[in-house]
Amino acid sequence: MSETGDRLDPRTATARPFPRPTRRGLLAAGAAALLGTPVPAGAASARAGAPSGTPVPDDLAPYASYWFPDSVPPGSPGPGVVWRSLKRWAPESDPDLPHNTSTVPLAPRFTPVPPHPGARAGQARISALVSFGPTARNPSQGSATADHYAPTHWAYLDELVFWGGSAGEGIVLAPNAPVTDAAHRNGVRVLGNVFLPPVAYGGDLRWTRELVQRDSHGRFPLAGQLVRVAVAHGFDGWFVNAETDGGDSGLAVRMREFLRALRAAGEPHGLRTTWYDAMNNTGRVGWQGALNGLNQEFFEDRRGPVADSVFVDFRWTAQTLASSGALAERLGRSRHELWAGVDVESDGWNTEARWDAIVPRDRDHVVSYGLYRPEWTRNHLADRSPGAFHRADDRFWTGESLDPSRPAPDASWRAPATVVADRSTVSALPFACAFNTGHGERWYEAGEAVSDTPWNHLGLQDRLPGRRWVVRTTGERPTVGLDFSRAWRGGSSLLVAGRLTAPAAVGLHSTRLPLTRSTVLELVHATEAGGPVTVEVGVAVREAAAPGAPVPYTWLSAGPPGTGRGWHTARVGLAPLAGRTAYGLAVRISAPGGAPAVWRLGALSVRDGSADRRPAPPSALTVDASAVQDGRASVRLSWRRGAGAVRHHEVSRVLPDGARRFLGGTCGTALHLPAVPRAGRERAVVFEVRAVDELYAVSAPARTRLAWGADVR
Repeated sequence: MSETGDRLDPRTATARPFPRPTRRGLLAAGAAALLGTPVPAGAASARAGAPSGTPVPDDLAPYASYWFPDSVPPGSPGPGVVWRSLKRWAPESDPDLPHNTSTVPLAPRFTPVPPHPGARAGQARISALVSFGPTARNPSQGSATADHYAPTHWAYLDELVFWGGSAGEGIVLAPNAPVTDAAHRNGVRVLGNVFLPPVAYGGDLRWTRELVQRDSHGRFPLAGQLVRVAVAHGFDGWFVNAETDGGDSGLAVRMREFLRALRAAGEPHGLRTTWYDAMNNTGRVGWQGALNGLNQEFFEDRRGPVADSVFVDFRWTAQTLASSGALAERLGRSRHELWAGVDVESDGWNTEARWDAIVPRDRDHVVSYGLYRPEWTRNHLADRSPGAFHRADDRFWTGESLDPSRPAPDASWRAPATVVADRSTVSALPFACAFNTGHGERWYEAGEAVSDTPWNHLGLQDRLPGRRWVVRTTGERPTVGLDFSRAWRGGSSLLVAGRLTAPAAVGLHSTRLPLTRSTVLELVHATEAGGPVTVEVGVAVREAAAPGAPVPYTWLSAGPPGTGRGWHTARVGLAPLAGRTAYGLAVRISAPGGAPAVWRLGALSVRDGSADRRPAPPSALTVDASAVQDGRASVRLSWRRGAGAVRHHEVSRVLPDGARRFLGGTCGTALHLPAVPRAGRERAVVFEVRAVDELYAVSAPARTRLAWGADVR
């Protein structure tokens, strides 16, 4: 992806080197940080249960998949890098595929009336290009740190690109499963990345030629392979970025036909293709900053659609975006299928962007836009604790006011919540949220910490409130945010703190939930400081009258005032609202005399009938591979999913005293445990896997054992 600046004449100019290295430096040099816990050489190992003929690496940790189209660079790969050919990949011979497969289907979404009067539905959309880790050794299923980019503002995103790739590691990247699972739960598509790098960063035109090579039947084998990869891994398509210069018009024609074949092969599977504005119809790299006569045939030609959308390079101007949108419509396409690039990698909300050229306030949106590297909200921080990250991330997406219903005056930053309408997937029962963000300093169950190890795994993230945080009060506005010092389940909870000089209503989820006589809403909450707090739950059976108008909640008592630090469970029957639809959920808290209070919401759920049923347990829990050294085991586990609906699985160990210790979780049916320590003189470690449903009910466990062996001292 090019730097912004003067446009090149693609017929006469060569691609100039990048004036500053920040955009590509990390990708070109390869990642310095190697994630995961390798098993040292010489470790005792056992590999029972691995598929016949399937190699298991000495380092048992699975990583996100990456490839070259066919041939690999000359020489030897760097430490931790494995060079692979996409052309030779097959799912049945990929030992990491069970760890890299997303299992959460793409959820349908709806668009509620937005809380911001300027936010619009049906116009501009937002894409995000995000690097979650290095190309090589990016863990498949999370890792033992809370310092991780954990996006939660999915309500404003249309698609996410799993960004990365380098000439020294691999240039075709498949998203890891936790990212796709979290995005799909919120209705957001995830695209893998095909990055053909600039020559200045190690790009080689032979990789472009290999990608678009035809076979003897005139087909494009690697288009088929890309579809095969996406279907096997469970993500939604590809972002194709051809920035290796030196081609000719013949290569451009082959690239266009390759894109058409990729789109056609992916369409039956619901896959999408986004083309990046770099190569044009001369075969040269000449970033246009526009959709125009030099690149329109990669979007639409005389035969019809070639790509589903185009990411317009950062060189755009108000004039080029206006002409691009008009050209898209003349081609019979939507102007909002064009993403205008906005580079936030270096400056985040301090980025200077010509917003009126993309999403003006006073007229229709011109095109959509794509945020390049919004993980700035984590990367720029000195304090990268989860709480500090989410405070920064909320400001990025919501704006300086931290309340999309009370927008801050327009400044240089135009927060997404003030531009596009939020969307939600909460449209069926049962529904539950424990305000778990997908990372934390500890893991909690029923309010008790069952692991004190920091962790991240986006697949375990809840469907969080989309609009954060809409607070209605006639008094002082309390502070509202996600907190990691205590939780009911997972790693975080919702904390409301401040002087309650008047009742404060906090909007939570936008919903489309059918209500019956047996529908029950349940809250788990605690009052941590101050006097007693009165809690009410709000259920809206009508939408807001207009964008920016308050949601008309019906308020129901959640029981007597709660005091003390202990968790309280309140159940509210919704029979009086039977036959209606719940369009929104909220809580309202008040304190006598306007006293200060610290109140925590640990979980919210809505269901029909009893919550006594438990999911079916998994079966056939197996140690597929293990390696032991110095009293620690690296283990690959797999199991079979039980019948019925399962949200995710949780893996624990049973200690010799009978206590249970949480080790990890996944939405899939395979998990790697990097370093399980021996407990005292135990002869074997006992593993348990439980299924967890949408209401967080857990199944009976499946169990297996791994003997430590005589060599363990």
